[in-house]
Amino acid sequence: MRLRNEWNAALDAADVSMARYLGPQHKARIAVHDLRQYMNNFRYDNNGLALTEGFEGVRLIAYLDVGGIWTIGYGHTGGDVCKGLVITDSQAEALLVSDVAAAVACVNHAVRFDITQYEFDALVDFTFNAGRGNFLRSTLLTNLNAGKTEAAAAQFGLWVNAGGKPVSGLVRRRDAEERMFLRAA
Repeated sequence: MRLRNEWNAALDAADVSMARYLGPQHKARIAVHDLRQYMNNFRYDNNGLALTEGFEGVRLIAYLDVGGIWTIGYGHTGGDVCKGLVITDSQAEALLVSDVAAAVACVNHAVRFDITQYEFDALVDFTFNAGRGNFLRSTLLTNLNAGKTEAAAAQFGLWVNAGGKPVSGLVRRRDAEERMFLRAA
């Protein structure tokens, strides 16, 4: 698990890199800045980061994902990603840090029920992949905040579609997230 000053150093490095690559007012830079207010809550540890990196992999040339969305680096999407975009390894790392930071902040802010580090890591990976809006509107979060941990865990397996069809990679990822979520149980 990264210590607080290691995360701050990583966030500072990501902010400098993103400022050069994305510009000073980009939403990813704002998300990294906003993460600092959550540093006393859960942090995404190495188990969670390994889960995200393992399922995302890194691609330095923009590509269309299974849902038809332009993607680059470790699953980074957004208006700044388009056909022909090429980035470096350090830019991919910076984007990952900022995207994970946004997911960490979202989970720390939205979850109102006592959870374990494993549950947190599974929720951050889910949020990173499915999107913050989907997480915030999910029955998974509603069940969790109501104290229905088992019912919340069962929700992971419902998020396996892209373009309206089940995707084997998402099935595997949701299974891994659910196993991590239930690990402490």
